[in-house]
Amino acid sequence: MYRLIVCFVFLLAASLAAPEASATIIGGSVTGGTAKTAGGIFIKLGVPISNPLGPANSVGDDTFQRPNLYGFDEDQNILLAADLAIDVGTSTILAGTTVASHYVFFDPRQTQSMVGTVDFDSDVLGIITSTAFLAASDFLANTGVNYLNPGLRGLEPGDAVTISGARQIRFDTTASTPGDYVRVLTAFSPVPEPGTLPLLAAGLAALGLLRRRRTT
Repeated sequence: MYRLIVCFVFLLAASLAAPEASATIIGGSVTGGTAKTAGGIFIKLGVPISNPLGPANSVGDDTFQRPNLYGFDEDQNILLAADLAIDVGTSTILAGTTVASHYVFFDPRQTQSMVGTVDFDSDVLGIITSTAFLAASDFLANTGVNYLNPGLRGLEPGDAVTISGARQIRFDTTASTPGDYVRVLTAFSPVPEPGTLPLLAAGLAALGLLRRRRTT
């Protein structure tokens, strides 16, 4: 029995050493602008998206109308078949690079300024802020979300979204209708499969119990 549990724990540990690759938004904050004064916060959304206005599971075209900074994860672990043009970072992410995609936006009810940050669990490779490059990268969405008014996405002159840390971006924009929308590309990061950590913990606990019994 002792040997069986040892083998079980070993196999679980080996599976955790090479987990499925993915990347995710892990947090953020609204730090300035009229949005902060209005009580704006960062909110990570899950897919399908529950938006307060407009068609279900959609973004764009005034579907939120809140002073918050929002973000959600798009497609993961995508091997680029061709070079991908970006606006912030190196001018191009080369074919053969594996990326994860994330959508970040600010959609207030009336004209408001907002300064905020969004954090990721993997390195930021680039940010897409222009209407044309957003359209050309929509193949990275692949979530079932409906992107409304795609021709009005992107940033206006004077707005900026920058890479403020290896795994962080900084929003500094003023938006009204229909809001400011960008796509962030990151590297992927290993994340354990759901449920494997509790199993490993149970195996280790059983192993410790058997050891105590053998020494008594």
